[in-house]
Amino acid sequence: MSDGRPGTTPDGDRDAGGSDADRGPTSGQVGRNAGTGTMADGETVADGGTTATRAVGTPGLAGADPAGRLAVGQVALLALFVTALVTAQLTASKLLVFSLPVSLPVTGASIVLPGAALAYALTFFASDCYSELFGRRAAQVMVNVGFGMNFVLLALVAGTIAAPTFPGSPVSGEAFAGVLGPSANVVAGSLLAYVVSQNWDVVVFHRIRAATDGRMLWLRNVASTATSQAIDTVIFIVVAFLVAPTVLGIGQPTPVPVVVSLIVGQYLLKLAIALADTPFVYAVVGLLGGRPTDGRASPVVE
Repeated sequence: MSDGRPGTTPDGDRDAGGSDADRGPTSGQVGRNAGTGTMADGETVADGGTTATRAVGTPGLAGADPAGRLAVGQVALLALFVTALVTAQLTASKLLVFSLPVSLPVTGASIVLPGAALAYALTFFASDCYSELFGRRAAQVMVNVGFGMNFVLLALVAGTIAAPTFPGSPVSGEAFAGVLGPSANVVAGSLLAYVVSQNWDVVVFHRIRAATDGRMLWLRNVASTATSQAIDTVIFIVVAFLVAPTVLGIGQPTPVPVVVSLIVGQYLLKLAIALADTPFVYAVVGLLGGRPTDGRASPVVE
């Protein structure tokens, strides 16, 4: 029999009408997913003798990532950024030429640009994806650590050039140095352009993200990349081909009309790449846990 109190048995235990579930979670249950023993923040807890391990994930992103997809994506984006950056340094000394279907006022019927332009454009793609998924601070750390790695690359290449060449080497020391030993002009222009433009890209990306409440990923991707690529192009071309030769006395300064042509040609290609990579940014962010297509901010917390 009941003692007249709703939801209790004669022994004082709660019946179905007054279960703990109806009262809401107790202090020991707050944040715990029902029946799993897993805390909302992903910590490992014990529940009835069974230990539940949190799903693999990354701080700042809502929800679990059981397959470790986000962790793999983070490593992949970092690897892409560093690979493209190293490739850009190694290919900067070769000038490329592409024919155009029409003749432009400044460049004429073709555009001339350093070989690094193609690889360097990928660094902005990786940086924008990384910024969207992991936040401004993480992206700036990646950019500035990458800047330091440039010096590691230059030191390793210089050490290899300075080391004695084996007589039977298929590549002579002179040929190796000619290809991989970038001039001081290119190094000065490249490093200065990198540290300014990449940090600008991260700052502008997140300013637009905040102003649009996380909406319009396409806008912050295109606007941040377009402006940062313009800064990068002007600094690199002007310093490497005009200022550094004049100041350092290495080589001859390039005539101003040629410098302007190089700037326009390189920027046109970079701008085209920035527009073309937007769907791929959406795809990467969506694949790794963001929600770039639903009009809401992806779940990153600064």
